[in-house]
Amino acid sequence: MSSLLLATFLLPLFGILLVSFLPEKYIWDGGLISSFLTFILSLFLWVFFDNSTGQFQGLTEMVWDRIPGLANTVHLTFGIDGISILLVILTTFLIPICLLSSMKKIQQGERDFIRFFLLLEFFCIGAFTLLDLLFFYVFFEGVLIPMFIIIGVWGSRERKIRAAYQLFIYTLLGSVFMLLAILLLYFEVGTTDYQVLLSSSSQWSEKRQILLWLAFFASFAVKVPMVPFHLWLPEAHVEAPTAGSVILAGILLKLGTYGFLRFSIPLLPTATIYFTPWITTLSVIGIMYASLTTLRQIDLKKIIAYSSVGHMSVVILGLYSLNIQGLEGSLLLMLGHGIVSGALFLMVGLLYDRTHTRNLKYYGGLTQLMPMYALLFLFFTLANMGLPGLSNFVGEFLIFTGIFQLNTLLTLLASTGIILGGAYSIWLANRLLFGQQSSLAGFRSISVLMDLTLQEFLILLPFVFLVFWMGIYPEVFLKVMHATLSTTLSF
Repeated sequence: MSSLLLATFLLPLFGILLVSFLPEKYIWDGGLISSFLTFILSLFLWVFFDNSTGQFQGLTEMVWDRIPGLANTVHLTFGIDGISILLVILTTFLIPICLLSSMKKIQQGERDFIRFFLLLEFFCIGAFTLLDLLFFYVFFEGVLIPMFIIIGVWGSRERKIRAAYQLFIYTLLGSVFMLLAILLLYFEVGTTDYQVLLSSSSQWSEKRQILLWLAFFASFAVKVPMVPFHLWLPEAHVEAPTAGSVILAGILLKLGTYGFLRFSIPLLPTATIYFTPWITTLSVIGIMYASLTTLRQIDLKKIIAYSSVGHMSVVILGLYSLNIQGLEGSLLLMLGHGIVSGALFLMVGLLYDRTHTRNLKYYGGLTQLMPMYALLFLFFTLANMGLPGLSNFVGEFLIFTGIFQLNTLLTLLASTGIILGGAYSIWLANRLLFGQQSSLAGFRSISVLMDLTLQEFLILLPFVFLVFWMGIYPEVFLKVMHATLSTTLSF
C-alpha cells in the first residue's frame, strides 16, 4: 500500500518530465499514458484498501534531515483512509478525461497545457493524502498556480485574465487565515502532524477552538464556495476552457468540503458544535439563493456553475448534521456531483465547439439535430436534479435523513432546493433540447450541429456507467467510507 501510494503521488511528476522531453507529435500520448497509469494505480489502492478500519493505511514517511536553513528534520507523511481514497480516485479519473477531451482543440502551448494538468493532479493528490497541516496548506494553495494559468492562457473569452485573478485573490486571501492558524498550532503544540494534533485537540480551550475554526472556515468556505463567498466561481467557470471547468467543478470545489470533513470537524469538535446552527442556516440560504439565481441565467456554463453552488451547500448541510447518515451522504454527493457536473461541462463544451456560443436564447430543438447528444444531456440533467436510481439521489437522501434528525425546520427549508433544482433542470432541458429549432440552427448549416462523434460518445460513456452504479448500488462506496466517518464522529 505504501509503495502504491507513493507511486500514485509521484507519477504525475514523472509524466511532466516525460512530456517535457518527448517530440512534439508524441506529447499527447505521453500525457495520456501517465495519467491513465496514475488512475490504474489509484484503483489498485482501492483493491487493497481495508474497509474494516477507520485508521490511515499505506502510511509513508519521507524524511529530510539536511535541508539548508532548517534546523529540524522535515517529515512528510502520506496516508489514505475511507475519505481520501475516494477523492483521489475521482481526481485520477477526471484528469485523463480532460486531456482526451482537449486533444485537437488546444492549438497553442499543447506541451504546457498537458504539464499544467499533470501538475494540478499532483497537487490535488498531495492535498488529499498528506497528513501534515503545513504541507497540506502548501498543496491546497499550490492548486491555484496551474488553475490560474489554465484559465488565464487557455480561457475561451476576453475576460479570462480578470476571472483568473478573481479566482486567485479570493481563494488566497481566505487561506491566509488558515496559515496563521497552522502557525499558531505549531508554536503551541510543537508540530503540525495531523495525527498528533488529533490526539491533543481535546486539551484546547473553547476560545482557542473557536478562533482556529473561524480561521479554517475563512479558507474552506471560499474554496467550496459557500454563499456569500461564491462570486469568483461563475466567472471562473465561464472563462475557463472546458477541461478547466471539469476540474474546477469535479475536484477543486471538493478541496473545501474535504477540509471541513478532515480538519474542522474532528480537530475542533467544541467549536464545530458551537457554530453548527450558524453554518447550517447559511447553507440553507445558499441552497435557496443558488437555486433561484440559476433560474434566471442564460449562459449554459453559469447555469451549471450556480447549480454547483447549491449542491455544495447541500454537502455542507450534511457535514454539519454531525451524524453518520449526513456525513456519508455528503461524501457520496461530493463524488456524484464531481461526476455529473463534469459530464455536463463536457457536454456544454462540445456544444460550444460546434456553435461558439453558450447563450441559451440561441438554442432549441436540438433533439431533431443531435438525438444522441440530447439523450445524454437529458440523462445527466436528471442525475443533476437527483432522480431516484441515479448518483445524486442517494447522497441527497442520506443528507436530508441526517439533517432531519438535527432540525425539522431546516430540512423543510432545504428541501425547497430539490423543488427549485427540478425546476431549473427541466427548464434548461426543455429550452435546449425541445421545441422549435432556434435561429442558430436555422441560419447555420445542419452539418455544424452534427451529433456526437464516436470519440465523444466513448469519453462520456464512463460517466453514464458511474452515474448508474452510484445510484443503483452505492453500497460499494458506503463500505469504503463507513469506518472512517464513524471514527471522525468519535472525536
